[in-house]
Formats: sequence, C-alpha cells, structure tokens
Amino acid sequence: MAAHPDDADGRGASDTEGAAMRAMRIAVAGATGNIGARTVAALERAGHDVVRISRSLGVDLITGEGLDAALAGVDAVVDATSQETADLDEAVARFGATTRHLLAAEERAGVRHHVLLTIVGIDRVEGNAHYAGKREQERRVAEGPTPWTIVPFTQFHDFAATMTNWTEHDGVATIPPLLVQPIAPADVAEILAEIATGAPQGRYRDVAGPEPQDLVDMARRTNDARGHEVRLVPTWSSLLGPEMAGDVLLPGKDARIAPTTFDEWLASPQ
Repeated sequence: MAAHPDDADGRGASDTEGAAMRAMRIAVAGATGNIGARTVAALERAGHDVVRISRSLGVDLITGEGLDAALAGVDAVVDATSQETADLDEAVARFGATTRHLLAAEERAGVRHHVLLTIVGIDRVEGNAHYAGKREQERRVAEGPTPWTIVPFTQFHDFAATMTNWTEHDGVATIPPLLVQPIAPADVAEILAEIATGAPQGRYRDVAGPEPQDLVDMARRTNDARGHEVRLVPTWSSLLGPEMAGDVLLPGKDARIAPTTFDEWLASPQ
C-alpha cells in the first residue's frame, strides 16, 4: 500500500502548515447515500475540501449535467454511487452512462485519481443485475483516462436489514442463506477516504470485516436489536439465487480486514 499522508514526524513545518500541505479537494459521487455521506464526513474530519456530487444537490450523473462545475480543481474522485434496478440490461446501461460521464468530466478537469467502491465476488456471479452493472463500471474505470483504484468490499453490516426491508410482506421476510463476511459502513468510508488521499493503486485487495456470518442469523439479530418483529423464512429468493451459495461472496486470502465486528456494530448507534 502507498504510504498514508499522515506519516510526517512533525520535525519540519508546523502542524498547521503540514495540514495545509496535505489538504486535497476531493469529490464524492453518491454523497448523500449510505457510504457516500460517511466518506464525506471521514474526509472532512481529515481536513480535506469535499465536493458533494448527487442529483439532489444539482449534479446529474445520468446526463452529466453539473459535473464540469463540480469537478473544477478536484484532485480525486470517490465513486460511491449505486443504481437500484432488477433489470440486467438497464443496470449495465445506467452504471455505464454514469461512469462514462464521470470519467469524461474528470479528464477535462485534470483529476488525478478515481477511486471506485465495488463488491467482492461480482466476477463469480452471473445473472444478477446489480453485479452486472458493477462489472461494467469496473471495466470502464480500468479502461478510462483517469488513474484509478478499484476497491472491492464485502457486504455491509446493514445488508441483512436491507434484505428484510426488500422482502418483508405481512410480517414475513424471505432471507437467502448467504455466507458473508460483512464490514461496518463506517469502516468502508474510512478506508475509501484513506485510499483517495494516496496514489492510484490499480485493483486493490479485497476488504472485509473480521468474521464470517450467516445472513439469516444477521437478520434475526438485527431485528432483535431494533425491536422489529418479523418472521424470517430462509430461502433462495428471486432477488439472490443459489449461485451465491458457499464461499462465493467471501474475501480472498490476502484481504484487508477492517476492525469493527458485527456485534460491535449492532451495539452502536445506527
């Protein structure tokens, strides 16, 4: 890994001068989302100037409207966007369009580093619309004009709650019996912020939480912690099929392991 920019020992410039030299202008695409908002906060805590990119804030990645103004003077871009569609062709088209517009605007602005949040195991799963879209996104970044780092993360600690919300009907939710090694959203944001302030690294190693978990058990424990009563039915639903069974979604052996356990996340304010 490249050295983190906080490696100064304080024997040169003053702390204030050092902070000023390290400060960067970094744009976060998907800045109002689950990970994007946390990444914005992590970068700002580190003293960086953050540009928020979101349709609700006047920048439309689907059309490219507002991107040139948003990326003026930007050193690096973190792409934490997501596209919610179950149609494979639509997912590929939407991820492709947003990435194409973002990379073209980065080239015009002279952006030096594009950091993409992606998912562990998407190259091992066929037929899933979201994963197909992410593969298209990765392809465009790797072939694009901006030096890049692609960072694959495992599912987040709140993934079980998301699945419950997606499938719950009349007090019953279907949950696929996935084996995952989930990571805290706050840890994802901190790692993205760290990588964005360093040099481009190409394809980064897998990043995961500390412990494998069963998604059905995660859903049960999350619902219990939140006081949400729902009957869980373990099944391979239409959302996620048996092609994701076994160790398909687990990180590689050289994975970077984030610190926060699922139990610690459950006990913390959400």
